[in-house]
Amino acid sequence: MIVEIGHYALVLALAVALINSVLPVIGARRNDAGMMELATTGAYALFVLVLLSFLSLVWAYEASDFSVKNVWENSHSAMPAIFRFSAVWGNHEGSMMLWLLILTFFSALVALFGRNLPESLKANALAVQSWMGVAFALFILLTSNPFIRLSPVPAEGEDLNPILQDVGLAIHPPLLYLGYVGFSVSFSFAIAALLDGRLDAAWARWVRPWTLAAWTFLTAGIAMGSYWAYYELGWGGWWFWDPVENASLMPWLAGTALLHSALVMEKREALKIWTVLLSIVTFSLSLLGTFLVRSGVLTSVHSFTTDPTRGVFILGILMLFIGGAFALFAWRAPLLKAGGLFAPISREGSLVLNNLILTVSMGSVLIGTLYPLVLETLTGEKISVGAPFFNLTFGLLMVPLLIAVPFGPLLAWKRGDLLGALQRLYVAAGLALVAGLVFFYAKNGGPVLAVLGLAAGFFLVFGALADLWYRAGFGKVSVSTGWKRLTGLPRSAFGTALGHAGLGITVLGIVAVTTFETENVVEMTQGQTVQAGGFAVKFDGMRATKGPNFTEEQGHFSISRDGVQVADTWSSKRLYTARRMPTTEAGIVTFGTSQLYISLGDPMSNGGIVVRIWWKPYVLLIWGGALVMMAGGFVSLSDRRLRVGAPARRAKPVKAYAAEAAE
Repeated sequence: MIVEIGHYALVLALAVALINSVLPVIGARRNDAGMMELATTGAYALFVLVLLSFLSLVWAYEASDFSVKNVWENSHSAMPAIFRFSAVWGNHEGSMMLWLLILTFFSALVALFGRNLPESLKANALAVQSWMGVAFALFILLTSNPFIRLSPVPAEGEDLNPILQDVGLAIHPPLLYLGYVGFSVSFSFAIAALLDGRLDAAWARWVRPWTLAAWTFLTAGIAMGSYWAYYELGWGGWWFWDPVENASLMPWLAGTALLHSALVMEKREALKIWTVLLSIVTFSLSLLGTFLVRSGVLTSVHSFTTDPTRGVFILGILMLFIGGAFALFAWRAPLLKAGGLFAPISREGSLVLNNLILTVSMGSVLIGTLYPLVLETLTGEKISVGAPFFNLTFGLLMVPLLIAVPFGPLLAWKRGDLLGALQRLYVAAGLALVAGLVFFYAKNGGPVLAVLGLAAGFFLVFGALADLWYRAGFGKVSVSTGWKRLTGLPRSAFGTALGHAGLGITVLGIVAVTTFETENVVEMTQGQTVQAGGFAVKFDGMRATKGPNFTEEQGHFSISRDGVQVADTWSSKRLYTARRMPTTEAGIVTFGTSQLYISLGDPMSNGGIVVRIWWKPYVLLIWGGALVMMAGGFVSLSDRRLRVGAPARRAKPVKAYAAEAAE
C-alpha cells in the first residue's frame, strides 16, 4: 500500500507541477497577485508530494519489498542497511527520483527565502522550475517508473552492482545532484528575467547565493566522486577523463565563470548579457551530463541505462529547455542595455579574463567529450579521445589562469593599477618560487617543469594570504589595528581567499603526485618484501573471509621503516555471491598527506600473487584543497550581505529593455 501511495503522490505531483507551470506566468502577465502567489504554494505542495513519493521508495528498499521491480533488480536482503538506503538512487529510476526531489527542494527554498523578490520575477522563476518538474515527472512515469510491481513476488533480490556497495554512493550522488540541480535556480532566474524584462544589479544579487551554493555542492560532489573512484576501483588514479567525469567538470567550469561574472554585474552592472548567457549554459551542461549518463550513448562505470527510449525522451527534454532558452535569449538579448564600462586593467578586466579562460577550457573538454560521439554517429568511425589530449589542452589553458587569479582581488574596480598589484605580489611570487624549489629538491628531482607547477600552487596560496594581509593594512598600521581590520572584513573576503587557496592546494597535490609517485608491479610470495616510498612492504599471506553478501580473499601487508613496523593493511579481492561479480578492495595506508596504495592482482601458479604498490606523495592535498574550496563557499554564503538576500525594490525601477521603457 505504501508503494501505491508513493506512485499516486508522484502522479499528483505531476498535476500540481502542470498547474504551477501555467497559472503564475499568466498572473505575472496580468499583474494578478493571487495567481502569482500560487507559485509559492505550489512549490511547497510539489516538494511535499515528491518527498512522500521518494520516502515510499526508500521504505520499499529498507523493507526489502521484492514485489517492487526496482527493489528486486537493485537490492538484496543481506545488504547492510546503509547500502539498501543508498541503493535507492544507485540505479536509473531511483536516481531520477532523487533528481526530481532536489529540483522541488530548491523550488521550495526559493519560495521560502524569496519573500523580497519582485512578485513577477519570483512567479516566473518558480514556474520555470515547475516546467522542469513536469518534464522529469513525465519522464519518470512514462519511461522510468520505480513503482512497478512484480507477480509472482521473487524470494530474493538480484543485488546492487558491487562497485556501488560503498558509503561513497550515499554521499557522492546527492552532493553531485545538489550541484547539478542547484544551477537550475540560476537558469530559472535567467529565463524569468528575460520574460519579466528586469535585469540589473539586484538580479545578480538574487542569483549569486544560489549559484554559490550549487557551485559549492558540485565541488564537493566531484571531489567525493574522485576519491571514491580512487580507493574503490583499484586503479590508483584520481581522475580518468571519463566522459561522465567530464560531464560534471564542464558545469563546474561554467559555474565558476558564472560566479565571477555575477559579481561584476552586481558591483558594476556590467556583463549583463554574458551573465544571463552563462546562467543558461551552466544548467544546460548539467542537463547534458544527465543525457550522457542515461541515454545509453556512453559505456562507462557511471552509466545507468542503455535504453534508447529513455535517451530519446531525455534528448527531447534537452532540446526543449536548452533550445527554448537560447531562442528566448536570442529574441530578448538585443534589447538589453549594455551596462557599465571599465578599463582592461581593472578588477572587472581580471574577472573577464577569468571567464574567458574558464569558458574556453570548458569548450575544449566539451569538444573532446562529444567529438567521438558525433563522429561515430555521422561516419560510423570509432575513435577515443583520452588523457593526452585533455592534459595538453586543458593543462595549457589553466596555466595563465593560475597566474592571473591572485591579481584579481588586488586590482581596483573600473580602473586598476597593475604595477601596484605586482608590487604587492612580488614577495608572494618569490616565496612561491623558493617553496617550489625546496619542494623539488626535497623529493630528489624530477621533471624541471614540476618546479613551475609547484610554484604556481604556492603562488595561489600565498596570493590569497597577501590579499587578506593588504586588506587588513599590516605593515602600515599597528598589529592590533591590523588584527581588528582583519577580523572586521566581510566573510566573503575570507571565502574568496579560501577558494583561491584551496585551488592552490589542489594544484600542489596534482603536481606532486603526478611528478613524484612510484609504482611497483611484482609477483609476491609469503614473506617477500618490496621497497616503496622509503618503506618496506612485506607480504604476510592470504586468508579467506566472508561478508554479509560476498566472499573475500584478503592479503595482509606489514609496512616498516628502518626496520620498525609502522603500519599494516589488508588488501582483498571480493566475489559477490548474487551477481558473481568480483571487485578489488585496495589497502591504503596514510602517512600525513601521502599514501601507500596496495592492490591485489591475479594469483600465480607458484602460490604467489601479483601485487601493485603505489607510493603517492601528497595525494590527499588534491581533495584537501577541494575541502578548503568548499569551506570558502560556505563562509561566503554566511556573509550577511548574501544571507539577507537582495535589497528592496527601488520605487522607480530602471527598465532593462528599451521596448518596455517605451510602453
